[in-house]
Amino acid sequence: MRARRVARSAGALVWVAAVLAGCGAAPGGGSSPSPVGAPPATRAPSTPPAPSQASPATAVPSAPAERLVTVTRSGGYAGKTTSLLVKADGSWARLDGEARPAGAGRLSPEDLAELRAALAAADFPRLPRVSTDGGTVFDGFTYAFVHAGREVVTADGSIPPGLRPVLDALPPFEAD
Repeated sequence: MRARRVARSAGALVWVAAVLAGCGAAPGGGSSPSPVGAPPATRAPSTPPAPSQASPATAVPSAPAERLVTVTRSGGYAGKTTSLLVKADGSWARLDGEARPAGAGRLSPEDLAELRAALAAADFPRLPRVSTDGGTVFDGFTYAFVHAGREVVTADGSIPPGLRPVLDALPPFEAD
């Protein structure tokens, strides 16, 4: 059972990397190619839509420089995968396990300041890239954080103390 969960978590992390690679803009202004099998919603539009055309799919940050943090949570009792992508301006998008929009919004200035402070205090460059030394939480979640070009993977029971405030400052992983 544990091997299956680890394999599923590893697969989810590979999927997240593919989605994030598909969200970046390619040199020359075009959109980068989407990973094989990824839905079109993960591709950055080649021209930004007019404000009247905005949809939840366009709320996904299109360039890595625009993203403040991306966190993907997978596992749990139901084995669900959800990604939160938060832009530097506080706008955010929630994607389900199929990279389909599942919610969007904007953090208040106070909440954005709280998230920025938590990210700074977490000190990503000093965090281990993989933190799993705290024991196993059966049916727990695995988290993949991407911030300032650094990825940190951890799981319930092993979350470094500096990342707990980051999780608390994020928008909800589940729709209300």
